[in-house]
Amino acid sequence: MARTYPPGVTCWVDTEQPDVEAAADFYAGLLGWTLTDVVPPGMDDTYLVATLDGQDVAALAPAIGDRPAAWNTYVAVEDTDAAAAAVPALGGRVGMAPADAGPGGRWASCTDPLGAEFRLWQARRRLGAQLVNVPGAWNFSDLHTPDRDRALGFYGALFGWRTTELPAGAGAMLQVPGYGDHLAATVDPGIHERQATAPPGFADVIGGLLVDDEPHWSVTFSVADRDDAAASAEKLGATVLSAAENLWTRTARVRDPQGAELTLSQFTPPG
Repeated sequence: MARTYPPGVTCWVDTEQPDVEAAADFYAGLLGWTLTDVVPPGMDDTYLVATLDGQDVAALAPAIGDRPAAWNTYVAVEDTDAAAAAVPALGGRVGMAPADAGPGGRWASCTDPLGAEFRLWQARRRLGAQLVNVPGAWNFSDLHTPDRDRALGFYGALFGWRTTELPAGAGAMLQVPGYGDHLAATVDPGIHERQATAPPGFADVIGGLLVDDEPHWSVTFSVADRDDAAASAEKLGATVLSAAENLWTRTARVRDPQGAELTLSQFTPPG
């Protein structure tokens, strides 16, 4: 069964890079991706979709103009045009107007009132990431914002997001009500039983929110071993910026050879 994403759920990530071929070599080496250009022959464009075991996990594209290399997070919507039209009234900005991405879907680039860029995705043939939360695949995206309440007002109005606070001021979990039920009815029938001891609404979580002076969306990818992945990243030309551990994960934040930052996360549950 294909993985589908209800409106308001983060659904896809891609990175724009000045040198796409070099980026493809780096990420194939780091995360084991197979990359395929899905743009039809004869068109002056490139979009490399990354797969693991034949399933879509992310993509690489050429940087637009002189934009620095960066990772982008997409949010599923029913109608890209309608969602983009609502952004300015809520205090945000539409950076790139809605446009078709071939037969795959329709997208737009927006910036929230605090300055974090995000993307809208109206799926057609390409439904979003089909394999997640396994080594080499996207784990989740986090919103970093200097003004938590203002950000939540914007995204809550636009996407219907709710939040659950994390302990000790560690931030908040972003939730789309009913997402867990959607997963239970489609690709993850045991999610509620498996998360019986988790906080209420945990199955509805679609990302996190962290207070940060630099507004942006960050991306995290699962790896089998944090230290091995960080060492591999360095050998491939990346810079390891920091490492951290908690009860559930061991992570490393890295900057790829062209400057895009991402987090590598090893799941280490207690016991």
